[in-house]
Amino acid sequence: MKKALIIGASIIIFIIIFVTIYWNLPITITRKSDIESGNKIIQNIKNYQKTNGKLPDNNDWNTLRKLGFPLKEKAPYLDYATDHQGNFELIYIDGFDGPYLLWNSNEQKWTIDFPKFK
Repeated sequence: MKKALIIGASIIIFIIIFVTIYWNLPITITRKSDIESGNKIIQNIKNYQKTNGKLPDNNDWNTLRKLGFPLKEKAPYLDYATDHQGNFELIYIDGFDGPYLLWNSNEQKWTIDFPKFK
């Protein structure tokens, strides 16, 4: 009985430590694949902007899919927003409430935040 209690307590402590460490890891580790695919799309958007002199429209999903956006049905799905002044955001929507994984062209970095252009 005493041995089982020690083992149970050890497992609970291990789980608490593991979850605490995971929550404190930087997003470049926990969301690495999302950031890598997002960086490719960012580069495609910048190339589109150089070629066409403007950003793609927010709801032009035919163009956005050509730039590498996945289908909206995938979770988390990638959203795109502009402020019509040459700035844009990529937002990984993975739930109803934020904050979300976000890249803003003004800040030029990935953060966990709320969208600024919507």
